[in-house]
Amino acid sequence: MELMTLKAVVRKKEGLAVEAEARGFKVIFDEPEDLGGTDTGMNPVEAMLCSLGGCQAIAALSFADDVGIDVQGFWVELEGDLDLEGFKGLSDARPGCSDIRFHMHIKSDSPAEKIEEFIELVESRCPVGDSLANGVKLERTKITIEK
Repeated sequence: MELMTLKAVVRKKEGLAVEAEARGFKVIFDEPEDLGGTDTGMNPVEAMLCSLGGCQAIAALSFADDVGIDVQGFWVELEGDLDLEGFKGLSDARPGCSDIRFHMHIKSDSPAEKIEEFIELVESRCPVGDSLANGVKLERTKITIEK
């Protein structure tokens, strides 16, 4: 087994905004003004959708040559359904997305059947898609209270 441990740190900024950092790269997450934020960045659920699409695109680009697919262009449109009443604790609805849909676009001269097999490979190898579809164990390791 070749296990790779990825790490990230997320810190409070102003209002609801937070700054996420991994390997020296930083991203600001916030909420739109109508949800109490200052709209200085995408919200975490939007980032999750972007992570899925990014993972699918990187998988496609990583494996295309291996299976002989000529990828001239690739992009993914994604949308997810989120019940805000669940997030706000106003109902028993789950706080996470109930459904995520994605539409993959590929520009290629390769045959359609070969592209469909290729997309199946991409979906089967995408770590973010696998984590979302099959769940992942979440474990809080500790709480540190600073004064």
